[in-house]
Amino acid sequence: MISSIRGEVLHLGLSEAVVEVSGFGLTVQATPKTLGALRTGQPAFLHTSFVPRQDEAPLLFGFAETDEREIFTTLLGISGVGPRLALAVLSVHTPDAVRLAIRDSDTAAFTKVPGIGKKTAQRILLELAGKLVIDPEEPGPKSATTPSSAETTKAEVRAALTSLGWTEKDAGKALGDALATDPDLTEADTATVLRAVLRSMGTAKAGAA
Repeated sequence: MISSIRGEVLHLGLSEAVVEVSGFGLTVQATPKTLGALRTGQPAFLHTSFVPRQDEAPLLFGFAETDEREIFTTLLGISGVGPRLALAVLSVHTPDAVRLAIRDSDTAAFTKVPGIGKKTAQRILLELAGKLVIDPEEPGPKSATTPSSAETTKAEVRAALTSLGWTEKDAGKALGDALATDPDLTEADTATVLRAVLRSMGTAKAGAA
C-alpha cells in the first residue's frame, strides 16, 4: 500500500504528474486542482491511493488532502464506479460538496459529473447513505457565482496552465478570452473552465499554423 509520496515533480500533464521518489519516476493521476498546485522542478507531497488492476498496469492516484482520498476510496466501493470516475467526481466537487449531496440525496449534483447518469447517481446516493458523515446543521456549499469562488477558479486555472508550460501572461490572456467568448464559464468549476481554455488555445494554434 502506497499511502503517500514525496519528491521532485519531473513532469506535469493535464491529468497526471510524474514525481521522482528514490530515483524512480512515479506517474500519479490527479484532479486539475491538485495538479495546478504543483510545479515542475519543485518538491511535492501527495496522499495517494494505489489501485491494482487485473491484466493491466496498476494506477496511482494523488490527493492534496486525506479528505479527498477518503471520498475517492469510498466511491471505489460502489459497483460501476471505477477510479477514473471517482476522480472525476472530485474534479467537479469538493469533499464537503460530495458529503452534502449524499446527505441531501441530491442526484443532480452527481449527474453534473461527466460519465455519471441518473441511475449511477442514484446508486451512489443509496450505497453511500450513512457512510459519509457531515454535520446536519452544516449549510450547503457557496454558490459558484460568488466572487470569491469565481476568483478561486480563475487562480486555479491560471496555476494549472502555467504548470503546463504557458507563461502567466499567456495563461491570463487565454483565460480572459475564454470567459469573454462563453460568459457562462464564470459559474463553472475549475475542470470545466480549464478544458474550455485548453480547447480555445488549441484552436488558436491550429488557426495560426
